Amino acid sequence: MLERLGLAALHRIDPERAHGLALKALRMGLGPQDGPVTSPRLATSVAGLSLKNPLGLAAGFDKNATAVGPLSRVGFGFLEVGAATPRPQPGNPKPRMFRLSEDRAVINRFGFNNDGMEAIGTRLAQATRDVPLGLNLGANKDSADRAADFAAVLAHCGPQVDFATINVSSPNTERLRDLQGKEALAALLETVTATRLAQGLDLPLFLKIAPDLTEAELADIVEVVRGTTINGIIATNTTLSREGLRSEHAAEKGGLSGAPVFARSTRVLARLSALTDGTLALIGVGGVSSAEQAYAKILAGASAVQLYTALGYAGMSLVTEITRGLDALLERDGFATVADAVGKGREAWL
Repeated sequence: MLERLGLAALHRIDPERAHGLALKALRMGLGPQDGPVTSPRLATSVAGLSLKNPLGLAAGFDKNATAVGPLSRVGFGFLEVGAATPRPQPGNPKPRMFRLSEDRAVINRFGFNNDGMEAIGTRLAQATRDVPLGLNLGANKDSADRAADFAAVLAHCGPQVDFATINVSSPNTERLRDLQGKEALAALLETVTATRLAQGLDLPLFLKIAPDLTEAELADIVEVVRGTTINGIIATNTTLSREGLRSEHAAEKGGLSGAPVFARSTRVLARLSALTDGTLALIGVGGVSSAEQAYAKILAGASAVQLYTALGYAGMSLVTEITRGLDALLERDGFATVADAVGKGREAWL
């Protein structure tokens, strides 16, 4: 009841300000603190990461790694913070976050606003956490060499995290999504993986892609990734589509996240699963707000799942609700582990 009252109050103010207050509340200890729900069914391993459960926090919620400790005790099996860029940057002008309540969605055009890798790296080094922690790598808006930016953040912050994500899918940094093209992506991944090797970093690297790619583009991405030492793909980031929206903010520029993205992102996930045939770790993100939807992502091919937007509508108690529900669904269908269920229902999405 207290959580519902708090959410109702936050929904009466500007969404970006409300988000900041939510992070402050977490730092004050006003949130679940029981740690992740786990069981023999929920415990799993993804690209070498040992997870107590397969539900993670997506990048963007804690951009500057200011609430890692409290978030690690909310119930997630893993966390991803950032995106971090080499230099601090303010991002795009406000307002840049819009709540689409009728659609259970959000549009943002933040533009990689963050405190920069120096400040974020310091916080990561000082953070205490109970679950694996990852960092989303970004590039500065005015960078002349974005591949070098990704590599610089990895070199600086890599020793402080358990995995890193190369984010080429934000729609809010001009021409960033161009890096998903075959030649540009190959050059980028070569630079970043070479940096991991040169720095002696023993951590998985993931590639985060957009949900707006064609089948041919997805095939190109898989071909490129297979030629590298990248460990997995996170599918997907926000969409530019506005199909079916009802909110007055539907025409705002930026990336759409939340409920309307679920089907689109899950179809991309299933296609990636088919293209890789289980040879590459996949993390499903986009529109998850229930145990049933998390389970659908796993059946479509995800070894783990992330969420973010749904927390703004349901609160942090949603994390435990989903993990407990997922455990029950796996038991209902006779799966001994999460890994046993991965990809078993992908044909329904192809």
